[in-house]
Amino acid sequence: MAMFSEKSGAQAGDAGLSIIGSGMRVVGDISAEGVVKIEGTVVGTVQAGRQVLVAKGGLVEGDVVTREAIIGGEVRGGIQASERVELQTTSAVHGDIATRRLLVQEGGEINGVLRMGEGAEAAAVATVR
Repeated sequence: MAMFSEKSGAQAGDAGLSIIGSGMRVVGDISAEGVVKIEGTVVGTVQAGRQVLVAKGGLVEGDVVTREAIIGGEVRGGIQASERVELQTTSAVHGDIATRRLLVQEGGEINGVLRMGEGAEAAAVATVR
């Protein structure tokens, strides 16, 4: 089938979307090049080269390491985002956040230490390890 052939339009370097669906529970670390969307539960570290999305009702019991994190659910661990973190109205983060830029919508919760700016990434690396 052409759908699975190398000529389907996807390049070898393209990073895709990985989804942990609602009702799904993953125990273990997740690592992806592109985007990871979590609608269910992950117990472990989530690393994504581009973006981690934790949807409303989603839960991460571990650290999030990415370029950009958008949180609508709950994270029980630290967030290290080299560029940006967005906390939506339904979000709760129980852990430290290190990022260059932060957007917190009214109702979003942070229960931890916030580090921002150019030096935040170096400080976060030491904290996450």
